[in-house]
Amino acid sequence: MYRNAGLWVALTSALVGMHAAHAAVSVEEAAKLGNGTLTPLGAEMAGNADGSIPSWTGGATSQPPGNRLGDIPTQLFAPEKPLFQVNAGNVAQHASLLSEGTRALLAKYPDSFRLEVYPSHRTAAAPQAVYDNVAKNALRCSIREGWDTIKGCIGGIPFPIPRQGVEVMWNHLLRVEAPSIEYRFRNIVGSADGSHTLATRNEIAFQYPPYYQGARPEDWSGEYAMFRYLTIEPPFKSGESLVARDSINGKYPRQAWQYMVGQRRVRRAPTVSYDTPDFVSSGANYFDEVQGFFGALDRYEWKLIGKREMLIPYNTNALLGVSASEALDKHHLNPDHLRWERHRVWEVEATLAEGRRHAVPKRRYYIDEDTWSIALVDGYDKQGTLWRTTQTIPYVVPAIPATLLRTAVVFNLQADTMSVVQMLNEEDFKVVPPKPESYFTGAAVAAEGVR
Repeated sequence: MYRNAGLWVALTSALVGMHAAHAAVSVEEAAKLGNGTLTPLGAEMAGNADGSIPSWTGGATSQPPGNRLGDIPTQLFAPEKPLFQVNAGNVAQHASLLSEGTRALLAKYPDSFRLEVYPSHRTAAAPQAVYDNVAKNALRCSIREGWDTIKGCIGGIPFPIPRQGVEVMWNHLLRVEAPSIEYRFRNIVGSADGSHTLATRNEIAFQYPPYYQGARPEDWSGEYAMFRYLTIEPPFKSGESLVARDSINGKYPRQAWQYMVGQRRVRRAPTVSYDTPDFVSSGANYFDEVQGFFGALDRYEWKLIGKREMLIPYNTNALLGVSASEALDKHHLNPDHLRWERHRVWEVEATLAEGRRHAVPKRRYYIDEDTWSIALVDGYDKQGTLWRTTQTIPYVVPAIPATLLRTAVVFNLQADTMSVVQMLNEEDFKVVPPKPESYFTGAAVAAEGVR
């Protein structure tokens, strides 16, 4: 639970003289964080008018009983039953709460796709050190050199009271994480005939320097995420490896190196970003569709549409507790196991920036106000026709505490295919001590590959 409101007023007031020139919001606005109006991460603390969205009361910070997938409890809210179902027959009744992509899936798969809507639980939480940093970030974080570089942030949401769409997107990229995690995952490709194929099975380590204990803005290099994965299946790809480091510096947004088994050498991989087909998923999605959005922000202009209530996948821990085959239906996730809830989301529209190119010229992102994680994405082609839609699968990890997301399901509506990216079912997920940052380098991958 967060500390009393006096701490937040003290933290924000102490920074007035030092950071006023760079303040994203006023001192009075920043003082609302954790003070009865906004949660410590910047969401509205109150529930909605009809009570279908409850007030935030501190989030999920204790480990529930029952089974686990590593550090993920898989029986969160196990006794609960759905309140109602949204299907092709009653979609008009709930249309205002649905994204265009969700409505398209209901129309495309009327006999199988549906939303099982459960009571809403505002489980978002973070360590107290993160709350302290967010209160400071509200006054000291700033965007530099356009929109693809930020400064003055550390260890928490950079823009808890956003004024621009790009600030919301930075909040997603720098959302609450553990300093270091390891997990295994599978990428599954679904074909138009309803069959599923394993693209790859992988082991991966992620590290988040801004969330190191005691991290300070003046000491931080700006690299906000590092990851290194190893492919273990199928046999012909076993041993391939990729390491990457993402930065808040727009001049060097992602540095990546790839180890190719056949060549027995490491090479720079500058194309592991944007709309390059994701070879980890056999090219069935783009690299920047991983985890909703994954990479640099410079290809788009980001317009903040506003906030609205929507039905989104939420508290999906139970989905991770079933087998991979149970979790999948022919053309989408199994609705028997996917939990949807009503929450407030920020809506951001991305359109191509002048002089830039991208295979998806327009996107709409729906970002959960409590966690700042992308929940849904709709992508449009050059004619403005809905082409792609993404669902992410957020789950609660009280051991941090935080709500994380790894799995994203990307639907190509025109090709009638889906890509299930970083599927955790039947795998493992652990919060682990941080590794030396030298582990996340091309040299380290090369040394391991030669052995």
